[in-house]
Amino acid sequence: MRDMPMRRRRRFDDEPEPTRSGRLTEAERVRLSQLRDDAYAEPKIPGGADRYTTWDTGERGPSPYPDWVVTELAAVDTELGLLKTGKEADVHLLRRGLPDSSRECLLAAKRYRASEHRQFHRDAGYLEGRRMRRSRETRAITNRTSFGRNLIAEQWAVAEFTALSRLWTVGAPVPYPVQRNGTEILLEFLGDHDGTAAPRLAQLRPAPDELRDLWFQATTALELLAGQGLAHGDLSAYNLLVDDGRLMLIDLPQVVDVIANPRGPEFLARDVHNLADWFAGRGLDLEAGELIETLQQRAGLR
Repeated sequence: MRDMPMRRRRRFDDEPEPTRSGRLTEAERVRLSQLRDDAYAEPKIPGGADRYTTWDTGERGPSPYPDWVVTELAAVDTELGLLKTGKEADVHLLRRGLPDSSRECLLAAKRYRASEHRQFHRDAGYLEGRRMRRSRETRAITNRTSFGRNLIAEQWAVAEFTALSRLWTVGAPVPYPVQRNGTEILLEFLGDHDGTAAPRLAQLRPAPDELRDLWFQATTALELLAGQGLAHGDLSAYNLLVDDGRLMLIDLPQVVDVIANPRGPEFLARDVHNLADWFAGRGLDLEAGELIETLQQRAGLR
């Protein structure tokens, strides 16, 4: 009797690929759609934050950087709410920190409006003395086209960031400028650790001794600006903060070069009168004219 050949066991690999015919079921359609969405979805940001740090892409503030600035590229940014809204920009509270909360800091994110940036009805005077490199940009700004308004928005951001960097370097009482990305400036947050912002000077009712000290701080700051050939350009009790007793200058997009700008002396004098009127209205005896002459001499206008 002859041996019968052994039948080879069919392996799973030998099975033909199944073929599918007909329409997909609704469940299968949903499953495939979810797989496709997951494949193209942005990776989730740790800790429920709103974005990763922009430290690696922005123009950075003066070095050496203060110790409290979070520079790690693993950091994330979390929006905490609106601090202030204005005619040209909004200021938001931002927390930048590592996902494990081992290092973090509070920042003020000032964001200039772009295409709808139509509130700078007085910007022509402030822009005198600032040069644009391209004639196309100059025409766009002059004609207030959409492109021109976007340029104005970024120009204000650049001007403020540059002025803050310059003034912080020479010891002026301004918040540290952390970085700039386009029309967004990230600044040192002036206030408490719980996110309560420092009050504006206009909100305070200082006692006589405190009033004299604040006026001394204000004149010292103005003299320092004048020594740099600058005037705030829009100074008032509403854009001065009092952070733990220290007067701080904010809102400097319209900072004026008093030499290059033909109206520089006018802006300098207006800053003094605006501030002097507020202090005089609270009972302080002062002489604005003498201060204006002093500032003009410090700025090289006399």
